[in-house]
Amino acid sequence: MEYEKLTVVDLFCGAGGISEGFRQNGFEVKLGLDFWKPAIETHELMHPESEHVLMDIKKLESAEDIDRVIPDVDVIVGGPPCVSFSHSNRAGKADKTEGLNLIEVMLRIIAWKKENGGLKYWALENVPNTKKYIKDKYTWEELQLPGDGPDLEVKKKPVYTAADFGVPQERDRMICGDYPDVEKTHDKKDWITISDVFDHLKDPIDGTDVETIEDPCYDLKLKKEEVTDHFYDTRVHEVRWKRARRLKEDHGYMGKMTFPEDPDRPSRTVMATRSASTREALIYGVDLDGDGGYEDYRLPTVREIATFMSFPLTYQFEASTESKKYRLVGNAVPCKLAGAIAKAIAEEEGMAIPEGYVPFEHEPEPSLDLTGRGENKRKPRKRRDDSKFARHVPYMKIRGFRAEIDNKESDFSKDDVVWTTRLHKGQGRHALEQVIEDEHVEGLVDSTIAGQPTLTGFDEDSRKATDIDWRAFLDDLEDTFDDKLPDAETFQQIYVHRGDGEKYGPNKTLWKIRSMIDEHLPKDRFEGVEIKNEGVLDMDVESVPVRIVAGIVACQYVTKKVDMGG
Repeated sequence: MEYEKLTVVDLFCGAGGISEGFRQNGFEVKLGLDFWKPAIETHELMHPESEHVLMDIKKLESAEDIDRVIPDVDVIVGGPPCVSFSHSNRAGKADKTEGLNLIEVMLRIIAWKKENGGLKYWALENVPNTKKYIKDKYTWEELQLPGDGPDLEVKKKPVYTAADFGVPQERDRMICGDYPDVEKTHDKKDWITISDVFDHLKDPIDGTDVETIEDPCYDLKLKKEEVTDHFYDTRVHEVRWKRARRLKEDHGYMGKMTFPEDPDRPSRTVMATRSASTREALIYGVDLDGDGGYEDYRLPTVREIATFMSFPLTYQFEASTESKKYRLVGNAVPCKLAGAIAKAIAEEEGMAIPEGYVPFEHEPEPSLDLTGRGENKRKPRKRRDDSKFARHVPYMKIRGFRAEIDNKESDFSKDDVVWTTRLHKGQGRHALEQVIEDEHVEGLVDSTIAGQPTLTGFDEDSRKATDIDWRAFLDDLEDTFDDKLPDAETFQQIYVHRGDGEKYGPNKTLWKIRSMIDEHLPKDRFEGVEIKNEGVLDMDVESVPVRIVAGIVACQYVTKKVDMGG
């Protein structure tokens, strides 16, 4: 069926997520603009009928510049880079000047084209935090346009969850602009989950018996050999996934996250950086023998994250490395979310909307297909010699308290490495911390040895104050760490080189401390027991959990011994 297509310009087009959402709903994408070459090359590969401009959009400073580069169209869409607004960047407190400049450049183009180019609709996508910084209207003068013109009204600033539109990802995005209201296509009970995606795409490591792959987002099937960037090994080194696990489950001041990812939910937000050892890393369990347990862990394939973004299986990403492909996908706008806006506009304009998946009229082939790449479990490289360390006793946070070892007092420029024990309480603006010295340890321990009045939370029928045998704990410390602790600089180098050997490094030491606390002060018996702070600590706290006290006792023993030369 032939029908008149509305036209679109995609600013900050990236890999073309918005463009593809509009193409699937019958629009003609006239132009894609971006400053990153792999983005333009990908957009050109997938949307060859469009014009493509590789440039810094900030160079469109005048109305003449705008008209020279941007054609007159019915719709302008775009997603300016959002890193400065994201909560994952310095908790949302990063400098937003550059981000706001890019937004205002896009708004300047929109205002000019509404007044002089017949523009009917526009949509600007970004992270939800951006909503606070986008005004309800912008004057002609404010947007630095010539002559006189009307204010640009930002008629809506809704925040959408991509999963509500058939995207297998719980990605929240603000899309402000002037366009009709959109309708959700999926209730929460109908969300497409990680399991759904994995079931459709099949196991990337062992796909030997697979012949056909089905797209979970579209009515689309491909032969296995036609699917790119999927059947390869993404398992990660144990050092990396263990670090990610610790950061997710036992971060010093942030909440607990699931490890590995919960397969019965849509994916968390796909990031632009491929990482295996950070808190935000997407890590999945690998069940090699089919017994329901995990023998290994892996990252998603590029095809999996593309599907989490609702790119069709036929969509290709033009880049020279896996990390660049990952960035192309992670920076994109989910196609189905963009498609919901496209559909609302098409319905408002009475435009015929294609039914079902719209295939490409060409067969795009990327220059790099990751399929067949073997296992790549690279051990992480050594850290910088001046790398900072600050970690608490593993999986032991009680009432916001945690006992920590750190090297923050070091002066690496003078090769002066200093290890310190620190007690933390809480997080954010109201967080408390104190460097622990010998007198603090002695005061807390001596007070409990002196008798019951300094303790709270004891059930006298089952425990007595003398159940806390500090002498045995201290003897165990000496036995455990006798000749196992090096000097301060070697302690640092063990951390830098991610190893232990005959001597213990800070990570192994903290795990040893945790084991000792569990042995001498088991959680089931001592979790509610606290030691009163009777002027021993400078922190404004009435009491400290006894297991935390044991932690600072052990950490102080270690840091003092290390700083004295092992």
